[in-house]
Amino acid sequence: MWALILIASPVALLQAQAAERIVSAGHIVVQTDDVTRFFKVMDANQGRPSADELQHGYLDAGTDALRSFTDSRIGSMERLASAIQDKPALFAKAGTCATALPSIRTRVAAAVDQLGALLPSARFPPVTVLVGRGNSGGVTTEAGVVIGLEALCNADWMQADVSDRFVHLIAHEYVHVQQPGARVEVEQPTLLYQTLLEGGAEYVAERISGQPANAHLQRWTQGRECALERAFLQDSMGTDLSRWLYNGAGDDARRGDLGYWIGYRIAHAYVARAPDTRNAIAELLNVQPGNAAALLEASGWQPACAAGESAQAQIP
Repeated sequence: MWALILIASPVALLQAQAAERIVSAGHIVVQTDDVTRFFKVMDANQGRPSADELQHGYLDAGTDALRSFTDSRIGSMERLASAIQDKPALFAKAGTCATALPSIRTRVAAAVDQLGALLPSARFPPVTVLVGRGNSGGVTTEAGVVIGLEALCNADWMQADVSDRFVHLIAHEYVHVQQPGARVEVEQPTLLYQTLLEGGAEYVAERISGQPANAHLQRWTQGRECALERAFLQDSMGTDLSRWLYNGAGDDARRGDLGYWIGYRIAHAYVARAPDTRNAIAELLNVQPGNAAALLEASGWQPACAAGESAQAQIP
């Protein structure tokens, strides 16, 4: 759905095949075999494998998650081979970054345990880390949570520590698994609804892993809260997401994916105002197109503007 599609809007249903694989938090599965296979193919072909070599050595022997991800994100092994030819530095960086994978399992399991404590009805499908073509860092699919190694490794604007980046993004995507609204593709969702989906995932991810996936936005937005939130409120009932969500990393003038930060703040306000934290989190994660406006109102959230603060601050 970020620039990585943060890193991807989770819209696919977790269907029966995935349901059969759901395990308890204490036995969370983090699959990395696809990464091992990919770099074996790379090494055998001097870092320039053909589409056929990727097909036989990577996809044919790969996980169900890889096959699903190929259909929805990679496109084909021809497109992956072209990406490797065009962006060799991206895949070389991914190879170095892959060394962080063994260290994330314990931290992911701890975060998922926290999720189970907050939400007793939580489901825990497997996490699959694989290599795509640089266009998607994290999604929820029929096969569970899928992380695109090369895209996430390249997301240097997020957490500086690669292990942190993996843990916090996986936590975010795991929260999406618990959201009924995230399993259904809504035609032309309002900005408010989509922001509450992402913001709820950010807020709960912070509670279970220590940080939201997009923690970098909290630094950039300091001193800009009033202008940003007023602008968001003006846009919130429309269906144009392009200024607020899924619009890349952005730059120093305006960061991308600012809706994640605003949604996080609304979610925080909603839970802080509620008498029962667990019930509030369950309600927050059950946001639907029809109740988004009521949830916003119940949160008591308002743009963070001091008395007399100008509404004309310049935010691109």
